[in-house]
Amino acid sequence: MARRRITQETFDAAVRENMEEFEMDPDEALREAVEQFESQGVDLSCIVKAVPAVSTDDKQEEQTHEVLQALDSLRIGQDSAGVKDVTADIKRFTEHCSLGFAQRYLAAQKDAYPVILSYCKKSMEEQESVLTALSALAALTDGQPDLLDAEGQQFLLNVLNKYKADSSVTRVAICVMRHCCLKHEQNRQDLVKGGVLPLLTGAITQHSGCAELVKEGSAALRVMTFDDDVRVTFGHAHEHAKMIVLEHNGLKVLIKAAQAHLDNTSVLSELCATLSRLAVRNEFCQDICDLGGLKLMMTLLADSYETADLVRQVLSAIRAIAGNDDVKDAVVNAGGVQLIVIAMNRHMGNSAVCEQGCACLSVLALRKPNNCKVIMENGGALAAVQAMKAHSDSVNVQKQACMLMRNLVARMRNLSQPILDMGAEALINQALQTHQDCGDLGKAALRDLGCKVELRELWTGKHGSLTR
Repeated sequence: MARRRITQETFDAAVRENMEEFEMDPDEALREAVEQFESQGVDLSCIVKAVPAVSTDDKQEEQTHEVLQALDSLRIGQDSAGVKDVTADIKRFTEHCSLGFAQRYLAAQKDAYPVILSYCKKSMEEQESVLTALSALAALTDGQPDLLDAEGQQFLLNVLNKYKADSSVTRVAICVMRHCCLKHEQNRQDLVKGGVLPLLTGAITQHSGCAELVKEGSAALRVMTFDDDVRVTFGHAHEHAKMIVLEHNGLKVLIKAAQAHLDNTSVLSELCATLSRLAVRNEFCQDICDLGGLKLMMTLLADSYETADLVRQVLSAIRAIAGNDDVKDAVVNAGGVQLIVIAMNRHMGNSAVCEQGCACLSVLALRKPNNCKVIMENGGALAAVQAMKAHSDSVNVQKQACMLMRNLVARMRNLSQPILDMGAEALINQALQTHQDCGDLGKAALRDLGCKVELRELWTGKHGSLTR
């Protein structure tokens, strides 16, 4: 059931009443208001939980929060002032929008977007000014993709075209675009039609030495492959991924960028995450391998296995490209199984690494008896069992471990007893009892391991003849 919501004005009035009627000090008044509304089941996620500044003139109360004071100053100079004249106010607005979603939401409710966009367009010819205005737009649109309109889309495309050589402006413009495409399918489609994909891959290539821009560009490409807008029945995620690869050489661009930042784990994590989103066709998986992507991933697993987030993203990428049967063999032949098991054992306390590790081994084992043998010999099944014990509360770890065990024995029945000897049956039964979502995978694993399992018929037809 949806929780109740209130306006910022209602919340501010309650705080002021606590101060004036009950003579509370500001901090106590604020705390009391928060507790009062939360006890009534009110959602305060979009409310600025701060004491409004006392106004010295006749301004309305809603203008007393600092983010709105800055916005009011910008609105006053909107028609006459240039960006340089109001730089301090824009930076103050940006700073307060960056404090949290509630500040950004309040500003948007008071029509901040057209004000900030007008300064963005006004600043187009001056690098420092456009950077200042774009930063404000980036802060405002974070979590609010619906703000972007056709005018804003065209402005972003114009900036990316005009300032191709400037890494700072390009990076912030891409950041705005990423914010506005997250959970917004129409913005994605409109910007792709407007030609944003070659601008993104071109920016990564041209500024391959700029770590922050490479990260931002890679993240923006990845967002273009999302299908996360619940308002849309069918998105263009798959089509966008194909366009990035086939029309804009995205795989080569990303792998070359990774090779230029082998000492930067955050950049490498970002690039691996994007590569995994682009491995949507069998031939793309092979292309990643042929372009040196698999060798890169093996190197990262071997050299950077201490870094949990990078390990997780590398495993996710290997899982994606191993959908290709030839790549499965290439991973195993390159020593991938040993490296995956080492990474899992090193980060056994990290559920995300364990989940991706089990999923990786599961994909490598699928339809590949020889790979199953290698996985068993290198402790893959044992690592999965340990992961199930360590993360009994994680449904995803349990599901992936069950899938791995099933794939290991599906064509290699002789592996069933060694896996059972590790205590797999009790762990799978525990997962079935704890997590409803494990039902199908858990029962399939028990069945293929030769264990007793209750398979319930969901529907059975009645005997009898069919009549016309």
